[in-house]
Amino acid sequence: MRYDRIDARILEIMQKNNRLTSEVVGEIAGLSATACQRRLKRLRAEGIIEADVSIVSPKAVGRLVQMLVLVSLERERADIIDRFKRVIKSSPEVVSGFYVTGDADFVLYVTARSMEDYEQFTRRFFYENPDIKGVKTMVIMDRVKAGFAVPVEEVSESAP
Repeated sequence: MRYDRIDARILEIMQKNNRLTSEVVGEIAGLSATACQRRLKRLRAEGIIEADVSIVSPKAVGRLVQMLVLVSLERERADIIDRFKRVIKSSPEVVSGFYVTGDADFVLYVTARSMEDYEQFTRRFFYENPDIKGVKTMVIMDRVKAGFAVPVEEVSESAP
């Protein structure tokens, strides 16, 4: 995946506000609307832009409790890891999931309506799963920053 400095500028703009029209993005990036649309289409097709999303406030939709959960698996085997990844993807309570190195195998960002709901979720999601060795929950007191923006270099290097 390669992109140039104009693509990098478009990516910076889109990460701040993906609701801008191609005309506005093009104007800011120094392109016509048509040229901007072509570049956006290519950036999406190549997977550089993975998704266009809105960040929803968990509290505004009744998800008052947010947790980071560290999960350790009983054994690190490919089939167990793949199976747990599928479970993560199919669970709406798990907002984000990461397969990580270190003390835990996975870090999950989980939301719930209440601690009682979270307890029910843990019973169903963790305790009934024989592949899970341990779970450590950290309750989030304050979401300081939320987003998906990543720093974009001016020009990408060749991918390995």
